Amino acid sequence: MAPASRRRFAVYAFVVGLAWMGERGAAWAAPATSAGELVYRQGVLPSGRPLHGEREGGGGIDGLNAACVTCHRRSGLGSWEGQTVIPPIIGRYLFRAGARNVEDVELPHVQGYVPRREPYTDATLARAIRDGVDQQGRKLSYLMPRYKLDAATMASVIAYLKKLTSGPVPGVSEDTLHFATIITPDADPTARNGMLDVLRQFFADKNAGYRGASPRLQSTRGVMYRVNRKWQLHVWELSGAPESWERQLRQHLAETPVFAVISGIAGKAWTPVHRFCEHESLPCLLPNVDLPVVAEQDFYSVYFSKGVLLEEELIARRLEETRGSVGVRRVVQLYRDDDIGEAAARALEAAAAKSGLATTARVVRGGDAKHDLVAALDGVRAGDALILWLRPADLGALPASVAGASMVYASGLMGGMENAPLPAAWRAVTRLTYPLNLPDLRKVNMNFPRGWFNVRHIPVVAERVQTDTYLACVILSETVGHMLDSFVRDYLIERVEMLVSHRLVNAHYPRLGLAPGQRFASKGGYIVRLPEPSGARVAADGDWLVP
Repeated sequence: MAPASRRRFAVYAFVVGLAWMGERGAAWAAPATSAGELVYRQGVLPSGRPLHGEREGGGGIDGLNAACVTCHRRSGLGSWEGQTVIPPIIGRYLFRAGARNVEDVELPHVQGYVPRREPYTDATLARAIRDGVDQQGRKLSYLMPRYKLDAATMASVIAYLKKLTSGPVPGVSEDTLHFATIITPDADPTARNGMLDVLRQFFADKNAGYRGASPRLQSTRGVMYRVNRKWQLHVWELSGAPESWERQLRQHLAETPVFAVISGIAGKAWTPVHRFCEHESLPCLLPNVDLPVVAEQDFYSVYFSKGVLLEEELIARRLEETRGSVGVRRVVQLYRDDDIGEAAARALEAAAAKSGLATTARVVRGGDAKHDLVAALDGVRAGDALILWLRPADLGALPASVAGASMVYASGLMGGMENAPLPAAWRAVTRLTYPLNLPDLRKVNMNFPRGWFNVRHIPVVAERVQTDTYLACVILSETVGHMLDSFVRDYLIERVEMLVSHRLVNAHYPRLGLAPGQRFASKGGYIVRLPEPSGARVAADGDWLVP
């Protein structure tokens, strides 16, 4: 395809995105308020029938696969895949006369926008959508479907494009970008302080070079309008019961509008925060939570991984793979009734039921850990797979002799990863879930955050939380740099999806990746052995698994 063709009013249907969205239907889009939004986001006509598009040379697409959002994204600012560029189709670009950049410095540059061209009118845009002919009479790329919309529907679509991604963006001023971090009252105090040390230092570093708003750079190609802005961090500390958190967050947002939420930390509950960010269309990037909300039809919350729910999937897969050879007939799970292990245990119970495995839960409730754990382990026998959703204090309090289970698994995230304080006899038989890169493999990647902590004299008190916070800040910084002046909340999420997959150095994680509609950047993990003595190297018990 010629470069000129790629720059035109093209739509490229990502194969992965189409497959994903086709499976999930219209739930991905927010509730529509107009016929134009229904068509754009959900691929649904006012009659309720699916939108249909035809490509030049044959080949039709229907429904959400035919929706504009599939390629031009929610923001309407477009995207790219390889050498194929999807241009912006919001009104400020379509209907703006193409001037030289030096004469049009108020319009932020986005990839795919062609500044020197005639503006569209309602009539020429309708022709482009129906017949695949641009405003100057040239054929659009064959990737752009042709849509036979009636006059009323076409008018609604054009009206929606004119208002899409328009108006002021909360938390963005001429010289400052405002961000918040959210801390729940059940967060570990040491990890909380470590996270804040990293956030405050990173923001200070960003602002150290600020010398006032720089003039827009004027160029006919490449990078334009890169305006320097300060970063302002707002710490939203919640209190009380989770039922009150959304009210508190609404008050914080009303008092201090922010562009996005960065990092953050929770102990057990994060659902109210996730729900608030979705309701307010507020990006929430990479919080430190081991029990995230798994709702990949949502848009504004992006996590490093599924946490203990990913560990549950790793265990379920291993149980399925080894069931015949080991002879497991029952799954016995230990967890405390006030911790995140309960949610993981319930998910594993559902997975085991599908495989025909019986399950039983042993809930640890009291204050005498040794006594309660001995009681919980009573009756564990050969043919059982014992799953430990326990914290280090409980792991260290396990009886010296191992229960008679055929298999033993423990949560690495809850138990302290390679530092899990299992008694010697337990270490020899227990397999640990490890949803991070192995220590020997991540040494080089960890040099970056560790060196940054050292140079800035930040005490490392909670390494995984602090390293993930640093990585979240780096990802945010890289994304904002690529956005130039197009500070739009939806576009921030879209750019994170595009850019995170290209990162090579990801601290604890061997790889990160997000396709449209994916909310978890790291998707796999290891099952590892913990050899004696304590502190020795962990050894992978198999390859990296993606459940």
